[in-house]
Amino acid sequence: MSDLPQDLFGQIDPPQRLLMGPGPVNAHPRVLRAMSADMLGQFDPEMTGYMNQVMALYRPVFGTENHWTMLVDGTARAGIEAALVSLIAPGEMALVVNFGRFGLLLQEILQRIGAKYETVDAPWGEVVPMEAIAEAARRVQPKLICAVHGDTSTTMAQPLEGIGAIAQEVGALVYVDATATIGGMEIASDRWGADVVTGGLQKCLGGPSGSSPITISEAAAAHILHRRHVEKGIARDDIEDGIGAMIGSNYFDLAMVMDYWGPKRLNHHTEATTMLYGARECARVVLAEGLSARFARHAAAGRAMTAGARAMGLKVFGDDAHRMTNVTGLWIPNGVDGEAVRAMMRDAFQIEIGTAFGPLQGRIWRLGAMGYNAMKHKVLITLSALEACLKAEGFSLPLGAAVPAAMAAWEAA
Repeated sequence: MSDLPQDLFGQIDPPQRLLMGPGPVNAHPRVLRAMSADMLGQFDPEMTGYMNQVMALYRPVFGTENHWTMLVDGTARAGIEAALVSLIAPGEMALVVNFGRFGLLLQEILQRIGAKYETVDAPWGEVVPMEAIAEAARRVQPKLICAVHGDTSTTMAQPLEGIGAIAQEVGALVYVDATATIGGMEIASDRWGADVVTGGLQKCLGGPSGSSPITISEAAAAHILHRRHVEKGIARDDIEDGIGAMIGSNYFDLAMVMDYWGPKRLNHHTEATTMLYGARECARVVLAEGLSARFARHAAAGRAMTAGARAMGLKVFGDDAHRMTNVTGLWIPNGVDGEAVRAMMRDAFQIEIGTAFGPLQGRIWRLGAMGYNAMKHKVLITLSALEACLKAEGFSLPLGAAVPAAMAAWEAA
């Protein structure tokens, strides 16, 4: 014990940073309070009651009436992987709508599954036209069409109206990753015709990372249950295996997860109790505010951030017509050390903004305003700090222009 560093014995006391990057963001205090509630056994009637409440609360958040609306324990990527490994088998064909880092992620997971895939692509900063998706689907004849709704790597939001009709035409299911937009932009699972949609808590829902809400259509549920193979140690006479290919993951087997969340209460895993409390409170906060009001608030924050940045003389990355409301990309000006600005934002102002990936690494900053942080004063504080840091780095800009421009844009939005 005496050989261990003394700081190991101190309580965790992180700095109170304002997280204005692409996520995670600061969790809503109500969510943190909910997560401090006492533990329950996983099949306690109170616990299963909370599980049923979560299912009901997330249906309107997803824009669906799907019965199978629940949580996958793990970060948002757990939901993505559970969806893909449960929907498509090795050797089957998928079509990926690819316009950023997370389209590339879908491809990698499909590759690991052993599925075949084709892509329909757009350059980073643009989205894929629906006509191109339709043409590719007719040519490829996939079993599954995969798309990201909002890709924080490019700050673009992919339009999804009509994707369900395309899938129906070619006999495919539709998977949508809505991690970055759920709770901040409209998720219209039923209207889009999306069969499985997954999200995460750590962005617009205003919670911590660690739980992935998911909704599953009747068609997708039937397809998944056709592949059901209950692990031998928990097999029961009232649960029959399917005749399809076994799902290639035990933990992410949505057939068993559905039986865990359903009336059978299959003992597949131990629910992450505190994360369920947090996810429940995230949805309660969203619905109490009202979906329309919440979407409008995120839109106002995004417009204000963009207007303030432009008033400073900064150029905004990507296509204005398809910009996510909750994340804004800004080109780093020539001659400015982008990492020095980020460091000064963090050290002098306790504000975090994001860097970028892939072809945009070192070329843009990503500023987020979502969930508990999609507030006028937090946007204005961030813009003021960015102005000061740019000035310190020698960038010539009209001092004091950003905040009035942002305030005007917020009011106009």
